[in-house]
Amino acid sequence: MTLRVLVVDDDFMVARVHTGFVTKVAGFEVCGVAHTAQEALEKVESTRPDLVLLDVHLPGVTGLDLIGPFREIIPDLDVLVITSEREAESVRKALRAGAVHYLIKPFKFQALQERLDHYRRTRESLAAIDEAEQEAVDKAFGVRGTATRLPKGLSAETLAMVEHQLRENPGETSASTMAERTGMSRSSARRYLEYLSDVDRVTVSLDYGNVGRPERLYRLER
Repeated sequence: MTLRVLVVDDDFMVARVHTGFVTKVAGFEVCGVAHTAQEALEKVESTRPDLVLLDVHLPGVTGLDLIGPFREIIPDLDVLVITSEREAESVRKALRAGAVHYLIKPFKFQALQERLDHYRRTRESLAAIDEAEQEAVDKAFGVRGTATRLPKGLSAETLAMVEHQLRENPGETSASTMAERTGMSRSSARRYLEYLSDVDRVTVSLDYGNVGRPERLYRLER
């Protein structure tokens, strides 16, 4: 699944740079660019993005005041604020409005890539479950869990074996493949792989190649 991004920035050159950054991140595409508040509202309506990269300083308005109107158009639209504004009140306002992150200019490509990758992993993780465990919730909200023990039913020895298999077999691995390599059941393999995802040891992608529910593929973080 490719996530659609609308870039909103009054500076044409900065908007072009951010557009280039987004297109370099796997799983994302730029569906539009806007330079004013009115244009941003129109583009949200016409392009239906999943995520808006939103500058605070727009002609005549603060971009943060657009988050509410954006969500009147698309209730589940997400916003990542990108700005040179360092005032704490701006950060608080973005947080209260439900921004998924607040990135201060100037920044390097890697900084945006990390935040986009985290956003994508969180969306995919929450989309694939019906009931969330606390660790998954903590991950979604950017909080590291405080517990050091493994969840009930998982063993450190088996977890080490799963990680070893991921290191020895670079690339994406499904729960079925992991089960074949280790001799455990598919459901057990999935539990260990999902735990590694929850603690940010693996990244997860979705394979839509088969009919029915997409298959989750896991890759060890390097």
